[in-house]
Amino acid sequence: MARIAGVNIPTNKRVVIALQYIHGIGAKNASEIVEKVGIPAERRVNQLTDQEVLQIRETIDRDYIVEGDLRREVSMNIKRLMDLGCYRGLRHRRGLPVRGQRTHTNARTRKGPAKPIAGKKK
Repeated sequence: MARIAGVNIPTNKRVVIALQYIHGIGAKNASEIVEKVGIPAERRVNQLTDQEVLQIRETIDRDYIVEGDLRREVSMNIKRLMDLGCYRGLRHRRGLPVRGQRTHTNARTRKGPAKPIAGKKK
């Protein structure tokens, strides 16, 4: 089992798919990494040599922000918005949708389960 960026990637999948198990690497970045290292697209993780795994690991460490560093950066960006007190920061603080979605109906994922209002029988 190959361990890259602190994540055990699945062994029986193609390398491009397996790299996407790392937080911060999607389809585009995974195909870029495979291309940089020079691994054929149909190669599977269990067919990789130790040298190729090392090259992938070095490429990711050098060129990409992944896993803990990325999570920390995103949370710091959200914290900065909240500290500024800007509109987006206030929405984050209140746990409401941030990107302009309606909240009169829907938005249940962000707001949580509906709370009953006392005396509102019809």
